[in-house]
Amino acid sequence: MRFLLKLLAAPIILVLMLFVWICSALLYCSAFIFGLASTVIGLLGLAVLVTYSMKNGVILLVIALLVSPVGLPMAAAWFLGKIQDLRYAIQDRIYG
Repeated sequence: MRFLLKLLAAPIILVLMLFVWICSALLYCSAFIFGLASTVIGLLGLAVLVTYSMKNGVILLVIALLVSPVGLPMAAAWFLGKIQDLRYAIQDRIYG
């Protein structure tokens, strides 16, 4: 019975492992692009805030915060960590 459980859990662990590897590679590659985008949008937001409209400037600054490494990429990294924790929990539970 234990052997059958190990056979059934192995593909799930493999899929979770590959998913974490692929997503972490995507996060690593996109960090530079998101950093540049947040810098450009932040500078544009400051320029719009000072020259044109306060509302539009604040909207651009919020978008820059979301795109920055502190915003959505950090949430994605947290979620990826939780998926990896799930994989390790299944692996520890099944394989001891």
